[in-house]
Amino acid sequence: MAQQPGSREAPSRPTHVRTAIACWLAAPVVALGQVQVPVQRGDAVTVTATRTEADPFAVPASIDRVDGEDVRAGRLQVNLSESLGVVPGLAIQNRQNYAQDLQLSIRGFGARSSFGIRGVRLYVDGVPATQPDGQGQLSNIDIGSVDRIEVLRGPFSALYGNSSGGVVQTFTESGGGPTRFLPSFAVGSDGTRRVGLKVGGSIAVRDDVPGPPVTDYLIDTTHFETDGARDHSAARRDLSNAKLTFHAGDGTTLTVIVNGVDLPFAQDPLGLTRAQYARDPHGVDATALQYDTRKTFAQNQVGAVAEHAIGADDRVRLLLYGGQRATQQYQAIPVATQLPVTSPGGVIDLDRRYGGVDLRETHRTTVLERPLVLIAGVATDHLDEHRRGYENFTGPATARTLGVQGALRRDEDNRVDNVDEYLQGSWDFASSWTLDAGVRHSLVRFDSHDRYVVTTAAGTNPDDSGAVRYQATLPVLGVLYAATPSLHLYATAGRGFETPTLNELAYRPNGTTGLNLDLKAARSDSVEAGVKTRFVAPSDTSIGVNVALFETRTRDEIVTLSNLGGRSTYTNASRTRRRGVEASADWRFADAWRLQAAWTVLDARYREGFFTCNAAPCTVPTVAVAAGNRIPGVAANVSYAELVYAPERGWRFGLEGRHASKVYVDDANSDAASHYAVANLRAGYLLRGGRWTIEGFARIDNVTDRRYAGSVIVNEGNGRYFEPAQGRNRLVGATASLPLD
Repeated sequence: MAQQPGSREAPSRPTHVRTAIACWLAAPVVALGQVQVPVQRGDAVTVTATRTEADPFAVPASIDRVDGEDVRAGRLQVNLSESLGVVPGLAIQNRQNYAQDLQLSIRGFGARSSFGIRGVRLYVDGVPATQPDGQGQLSNIDIGSVDRIEVLRGPFSALYGNSSGGVVQTFTESGGGPTRFLPSFAVGSDGTRRVGLKVGGSIAVRDDVPGPPVTDYLIDTTHFETDGARDHSAARRDLSNAKLTFHAGDGTTLTVIVNGVDLPFAQDPLGLTRAQYARDPHGVDATALQYDTRKTFAQNQVGAVAEHAIGADDRVRLLLYGGQRATQQYQAIPVATQLPVTSPGGVIDLDRRYGGVDLRETHRTTVLERPLVLIAGVATDHLDEHRRGYENFTGPATARTLGVQGALRRDEDNRVDNVDEYLQGSWDFASSWTLDAGVRHSLVRFDSHDRYVVTTAAGTNPDDSGAVRYQATLPVLGVLYAATPSLHLYATAGRGFETPTLNELAYRPNGTTGLNLDLKAARSDSVEAGVKTRFVAPSDTSIGVNVALFETRTRDEIVTLSNLGGRSTYTNASRTRRRGVEASADWRFADAWRLQAAWTVLDARYREGFFTCNAAPCTVPTVAVAAGNRIPGVAANVSYAELVYAPERGWRFGLEGRHASKVYVDDANSDAASHYAVANLRAGYLLRGGRWTIEGFARIDNVTDRRYAGSVIVNEGNGRYFEPAQGRNRLVGATASLPLD
């Protein structure tokens, strides 16, 4: 990499100012925690983000849980971006482009991704939705059957291995009880339609045999389609999800999860330049229409989790999973760019098969007469990818057809394997103190076998086979002090790493063929300190307030080197820093009222300068990125609030508000999507009659019809950075729960 333009430390807020802000934030939390009242508990709230059931209030980490009822309440139930605004530190945006998935980042990790999810680990019912290379996707999450979503941020995320800037885990409802039939539908603006059907219950072998049911089951299927908020952005998706839980009655359970998703088409409107966005935010770039940019994919997956208790103190868990995914994407690559023999074409065709095993044991014991929980495990995952590239045209220059699959231009087999060993423990070493610690060793190997080796009169496409591997040992340490029953303080430190994904390795900056095997893994050191408080009064009023201060310093950050002609290449910057404050509050009052709020301040910057490119191929980077520039795709200030009235029956109401500061679009900070504030309203009616319920709702999003860019395509080389958000839109829907026996 070229010499870096300067090595000065990025400008930052004076230390005494940061300290004053931290004290100002913490003061009301500490004051609330000092209120000496009995803490009364209703239904216990637990999370499993630390691999064992725990009260999030008693864990030295930033963990938020969002229940399935809140995820679905008065919403379309298609995108997780509809409901996760209450989680501080998490930025998740609907790009209004189902060909590219949602845009998700945690504390700035994952913000650079042009498509899919990277830098954040995703799990569905314990099954990884992130591949071993660190690339993930949210499209197979069935919101209609979500039981809860857990979001883990900060140093403890590293215990999940590669690309753990944060962890998002989704858990499906388990069925059980009498058989129930739950149809639902929603219809809204821009031709948006969703129809769902869910059935759940239990099956017993014999009615006269006491004990738990043999099987709990839940089956859900959803059909969704939309004409799109922008031109050329229509999509259709079908999703099916089934969860079966078998009870053996001797401390043994087997859970089987089967999931399938089919996206037969999703048009890609591409981003807009500043001028295009100003002229028509609902428009589309002409090249998207010229080449009919679009994407199709289908995925089928099965996972099985077996758990067995060995006495009172030991439990063994075994996860097995496997699946396949086929993707085809048509890009707007100019014909002239594809003519060289080394060009991979304008159509990406991927066939992926993946699977893995995770075996762990949980042991409960005592040390110095204080309780200790130990967890030891080993996980291995693999991904086999057959990557092909085709021309996106057919015919001679005088009679050319664009936007169709043409001649083969790339053919290779890629494989990614990881083997991870981990050990972690939680020890209540004193009456008010808890120590959590862990270590994980990760080994990730990439292998590529080139099957497209040709020589023509125009040149040679050589054999570009190769391999590279990355490994790291990731320690984490945290301590929590229970100052009072309602006030907990904690501090945590840890180390993480992030390998390039196959997509980031896919192209070499200099335009030659083969994988970019010179990319290094990014390595991070993180610290976090926080305050957690909760108060429950006899009058059913409860309030919880959490505040966390954090900092992550990364070396060899993976950044975009060039992004032109549908090809993104990457390099390593020297050092970056992410520093910020997260605050959240959850207040339940007057029986049926609830106010939730979240606020995130994030200062994400390059600590050292580096060079990128403004043309491709790029052999010598010449565009300087100065030290102190903000990392693009990250808002410095985001706030969210939601006020809900939800009695057990009758009328229900909700008001949501969100504000985000401007977001820079590239490493040079040459332009930015403006700040915005939007409000959403919803109302509904819940009718109960015996064992059945029916709930109807109506909602209006973006009530004031605010025009703003909801997301940006980071470092887009053609200047098409802006992805407009949806204007004022309306939605109506209903859900029923009906007994079948």
